[in-house]
Amino acid sequence: MTPLILVIDDEEPVRAVLRQMLEKEGYQVEEAPDGAVGMSVLQDHPIDLLITDLFMPEKEGIETMREVRKSFPQVKIIAMSGGGRMGKLDFLPMAESFGAQRTLAKPFERKELLEAVRAVLAR
Repeated sequence: MTPLILVIDDEEPVRAVLRQMLEKEGYQVEEAPDGAVGMSVLQDHPIDLLITDLFMPEKEGIETMREVRKSFPQVKIIAMSGGGRMGKLDFLPMAESFGAQRTLAKPFERKELLEAVRAVLAR
């Protein structure tokens, strides 16, 4: 069974690049522009892995991760961030405390993404 990955990021070009990288490796990909839409996708599709940005309008990544952990504890999570509105603050360690099995600092390389996805799905 091909793993289904949900990518949540408010930047459409980021979602498109991630979709392309992941589909090229044979993964199925769903997308959402924020955590609110992402949670709707989760209600409709049993996903294996969530890749979420931390900073988004509407429902941001930490809040989304907390809700996923509560409602869908089997879903694995990778959090990604390029900092925040306040500059290059590192919130990725905090993401791990909210359930992310791996974190990625934007920008990241294709190889780094695929290694993280493989490692998390293998758990």
